[in-house]
Amino acid sequence: MVSGEALSLKILDIGCGRFKLPGSVGLDIAPLEGVDVVHDLNQFPYPFPNNSFDRIRVIHVVEHIQSILKTMEEIHRIAKPGGEVEIVTPHYTDSSSWQDPTHFWHLSSRSFDFFQEEYRTSYYSTARFQVEYSEIKLLKLYKWFGFEFLINLQNQNLRYRFLRKFWEQYLCYMIRGKVMTFRLKAIK
Repeated sequence: MVSGEALSLKILDIGCGRFKLPGSVGLDIAPLEGVDVVHDLNQFPYPFPNNSFDRIRVIHVVEHIQSILKTMEEIHRIAKPGGEVEIVTPHYTDSSSWQDPTHFWHLSSRSFDFFQEEYRTSYYSTARFQVEYSEIKLLKLYKWFGFEFLINLQNQNLRYRFLRKFWEQYLCYMIRGKVMTFRLKAIK
């Protein structure tokens, strides 16, 4: 059963294609069935007023955008204060990150730290987000050996961040990442 609060949330599904989240507003460049707003994501501003959405989904889209900075600033503009942004993208060590010729970007587990106030060069963007959660999926073999659990321990306690940093700096080309999921909160 879905609560009344969940039904009242305004959700934007950016780059939804044919797989729009039910109950959301679908935004895509392709005029497919289910797409509510047809718009080129590389053209700014997006056709929504400020502070429009409680939740914004960006599933396997951000790597296709020409400017992540401008896109994140636009997402920040249309998100309500405290709005949740979910981003899913390939890790830069996954072959899918490099096989698709429409990918502009190859991202790491720390790519969205850039938009946190305390990040050393956050002054390049006005958009502020708090990274609430980040998860990296690995190939099944490495998941079975427990590596996926270890590199995601930081979600349970930040003192384990060193495990992910060590993996990404020294081991990620041997124990490759697959897909990353980020949950960000819009800070306004």
